[in-house]
Amino acid sequence: MKITDIFKQPPRTFSFEFFPPKDEISAVDFGINVGQLMNLNPSFVSVTYGAGGSLQERTFALVDYLQNKIGLPTMAHYTCVGASKEKILADMHAIRAMGIENLMALRGDPPKGSAAFKPHPDGFAYADELIAFIRAAGFNFCIGGGAYPETHPEALSREADIRNLKRKVDAGASFLLTQLFYDNAGYFRFVEQCRAAGIVCRIIPGILPITTFSQWERFSAMGNAPAALGEQLKSFAGNPKKVYQAGMDFAIAQCRELLSKGAPGLHFFTLNKSRATVEIFEEIS
Repeated sequence: MKITDIFKQPPRTFSFEFFPPKDEISAVDFGINVGQLMNLNPSFVSVTYGAGGSLQERTFALVDYLQNKIGLPTMAHYTCVGASKEKILADMHAIRAMGIENLMALRGDPPKGSAAFKPHPDGFAYADELIAFIRAAGFNFCIGGGAYPETHPEALSREADIRNLKRKVDAGASFLLTQLFYDNAGYFRFVEQCRAAGIVCRIIPGILPITTFSQWERFSAMGNAPAALGEQLKSFAGNPKKVYQAGMDFAIAQCRELLSKGAPGLHFFTLNKSRATVEIFEEIS
């Protein structure tokens, strides 16, 4: 089932993002966590792969398993990284042969160790080019695109970033999933700006709860961690249980506010773990 068809049913969607397990031990953990998350009856799930296009084959195998063995509407991530037009066409045929109808089309991050993104000589530098190519080749996937409420780090300005986003939608993206954020007011301002620019599709907020102090430090270094939560977490440094609960309380409040003010659903970046997502879901449902 296409995700756009799912949008026609409930007023909101709740979805989870996974990545393929890297070894046998993590595969066992993944199976346990996926089993717990499946009990929440998600609207759909997505499967990503590593920076630089790593684990792509495992991504396709997991997408095949989740959709065709488990029976979940599943979306495969796909990036421009290292991909020629010939490879993209071959991959699209392979995905379609699996019966996959949903695709998350992204530029992708540079490979590890690379300072900047470099397109394949016979590939694409931007997600809108990838989307347009897939559409022109006749593939009828439901395509999702990425959005940045706090502006893409490589964008020259917020206005330029939204113009780029409009190009993705005009090229054939049917809905948008945002990168993680912690400022709900900023998300709603972003949605208003997108509407003013003529972007009318769903813009689903991406959620990643901060449950460890090291997570907060990492996101703080990136410039998008909530300062108020940081002050609270600092007071709990050395007490992982209190740090976890403070992060969960923040995430639950964030999700409740998003839904109460009209967000069309929530997309959880699970990091292949179930505890935090299950607890949030139980509190907001």
